[in-house]
Amino acid sequence: MTRPNENYAVRVVRRIRLVAIVAGTIILLSACTVGPDYVKPSVETPPAYKEAEGGAKWQIAQPKDDVIRGAWWELFNDPQLNALEAQVVISNQNIAVAEAQYRQALALVQAARTGYFPTVGVNGSATRSRTPFISGGSSGSTRTSSSGGAVNNFLVSGNALWEPDIWGKVRRTVEANEASAQASAADLASIRLSAQTALAQDYFQLCMLDAQKKFYTETVSAYQTFLTLTKNRYAAGIASRADVLVAETQLKTTQAQAIDLGVQRAQLEHAIAMLIGKSASVFSIPATPLSTTPPSIPLSVPSVLLERRPDIAAAERLAAAANAQIGVAEAAYYPNITLTATGGLESSQLANWLTWPNRLWSIGAAAAETVFDAGLRSAQTAQARAAYDASVASYRQTVLTGFQEVEDDLSSLRILEEEARAQDEAVKAARLSVTVSTNQYKAGIISALDIVAIQTIALSDERTAIGIAGQRMTASVLLISALGGGWDVAELKLARDGR
Repeated sequence: MTRPNENYAVRVVRRIRLVAIVAGTIILLSACTVGPDYVKPSVETPPAYKEAEGGAKWQIAQPKDDVIRGAWWELFNDPQLNALEAQVVISNQNIAVAEAQYRQALALVQAARTGYFPTVGVNGSATRSRTPFISGGSSGSTRTSSSGGAVNNFLVSGNALWEPDIWGKVRRTVEANEASAQASAADLASIRLSAQTALAQDYFQLCMLDAQKKFYTETVSAYQTFLTLTKNRYAAGIASRADVLVAETQLKTTQAQAIDLGVQRAQLEHAIAMLIGKSASVFSIPATPLSTTPPSIPLSVPSVLLERRPDIAAAERLAAAANAQIGVAEAAYYPNITLTATGGLESSQLANWLTWPNRLWSIGAAAAETVFDAGLRSAQTAQARAAYDASVASYRQTVLTGFQEVEDDLSSLRILEEEARAQDEAVKAARLSVTVSTNQYKAGIISALDIVAIQTIALSDERTAIGIAGQRMTASVLLISALGGGWDVAELKLARDGR
């Protein structure tokens, strides 16, 4: 004779076997992932930078060379610039916004990953209720009796709901969100680099103005001496009143030009304060005349630019995210399968509520498929494919822009260096001309108007030379930024895990 416990054990074994078969089938089906697998879009990269070909000025960096690192501004060997750059990452509010957006993107990845797992819940209840007692009356009428009793109901149960990722919708969603998070990390690096670049540009422009102000101070002193000389000559009857007026006009004009530099300097100082997250009212930079020359900037082969610029990396990751969204859209063509399970204990008596005979359970599966949607899924898939095509075009355009910026800055540095050499010769000639003409004026050979004209040319040449020096420093900063500022795409590997 078969005992009841043996029958129950057989039923349990059968249920376990059925669950195992269903789970195995789901696992096999889960190997399917609809939508195209991502392949990095191809881009054409030149074999070498045009500005670097055929010349010894730009050398391709070798593995052991001092290539650009993360703290790229240290190439300029300026302690004050180093101190300012260190504050950008800490206090710049635009960077803080980008960092928060990156954390938001990481949270979306975690949210998407929850789709891999079932949703489990528990609930419990205790109720006491009374229902009316219904009894039949004569001629088919009903009568309510007041003798119905109240009943108790105690329930504790758990439930699980799981939608297996058979068609890969969750996997594609996670893939898209991970790529978007990496793009957000690259955007953060790009914004950080942009702020650091802007600060270095403003700093060297400020130093250039300080150098011009220093030169103007020296020039005003020289013009004051010349005015005194002219007044003495006028008092001696050698020079005319017109010579005194010309010399005085030149002095006052130069003083006004020197004062005008203060407007630009103040604006640059305020811009730097904003970049480091400080109020312009409490921030100042001491006078720092420009005295450095552009550093030697190592180049890499053009193809490496794709791995060094965060904006290019961000565009490529957005293309990967758009590709994954195609799979998400295509998964809508397939049925949704949902597995549910419920189990618990229910009783009308508290004393034997939590006993095995009062158990309840249910398991089930459901499938739902859209039969007609008037072309909605087709339109959504077409939209996803178009968005991917747009992201690929945007990626390639970003690459082209990167190469353009590098070539622009390389040519700027080359041309400015040639211009600086020519301008230095002009400055030397102008200084000599001022010395000679001053001696001629003292000897009465030329008038004050003649020497003032020569001094004006010399002043213009000196100011232009200082301006070119500032432009060279700015072009160096822009070149380093165009090369990626020492950033590397390998940093995105950490971004995927949120570290």
